[in-house]
Amino acid sequence: MISDGGLATELEARGHDLSDALWSARLLLDAPEEIRAVHAAYFRAGAMIATTASYQASFEGFEARGIDRAQGVRLLRRGVELARAAREEFEDGRRRWVAASIGPYGAALADGSEYRGRYGLSIAQLKRWHLPRLSVLAESGADVLALETIPDIDEAEALAGLLDGSGVPAWLSFTIDGSRTRAGQPLRAAFAIAAQVPEIVAVGVNCCAPADVAAAVRLAREVSGKPVIVYPNSGEGWDADRCCWTGESRFSVGEVGEWARLGAAIVGGCCRVRPADIERLAAAVAVG
Repeated sequence: MISDGGLATELEARGHDLSDALWSARLLLDAPEEIRAVHAAYFRAGAMIATTASYQASFEGFEARGIDRAQGVRLLRRGVELARAAREEFEDGRRRWVAASIGPYGAALADGSEYRGRYGLSIAQLKRWHLPRLSVLAESGADVLALETIPDIDEAEALAGLLDGSGVPAWLSFTIDGSRTRAGQPLRAAFAIAAQVPEIVAVGVNCCAPADVAAAVRLAREVSGKPVIVYPNSGEGWDADRCCWTGESRFSVGEVGEWARLGAAIVGGCCRVRPADIERLAAAVAVG
């Protein structure tokens, strides 16, 4: 199954400045039709999953922009509605899914904390922070929750605890550096969190280097026994001082076959992966 690519990447390519702390979630308020158009572009390219513009959305972030709780709820729901509207543009008989993005606590801080983890919060505190947004998105009409770019085992345990017994399907995807989470914990222990929670229907990695994917696929399949989802970045590096991407893309559709042979059931892209990349990926999978 093919997932989409970088939503924010494509919005920036369409001329939008996403330097705001809300990132792509700002456009839920300012330019919602642009979000719908990007979802449609990825569906047109062959993606079967659209991931909503709620990754960096939080009630605290909305409040800082003068958006009250009721309007924040409406914006979260709007993200799902936009993805569903894009899906309805296609009447070719193919099944397509909408995944409501739930990014980590660190994303809402808008300071790169999602690539470090270890926030200094307890599992109970992380549960309390995640619950309001998770509750809204669980009832939004999305097909699945995307618990994505999770850097830390504690945060994964908090999210798994909220899901356990809820009946709400979700995937759990870690951001990694080599064989460890971004917080430095063994990836084996991270994947094990998903094994005993029926609501977690897939486990894997995203927002990582393509070179780290193959080993993660093997381990995720071995440890969790669940379908594996992978959607790495392009492989370019982010220069935080200059606020720009550096280096060359290393996102190669040639690697997808190996990931699938190792057990990846869902493959897509994250930052700097665009519709043309997803189109090539979908074509490669079709041939394979």
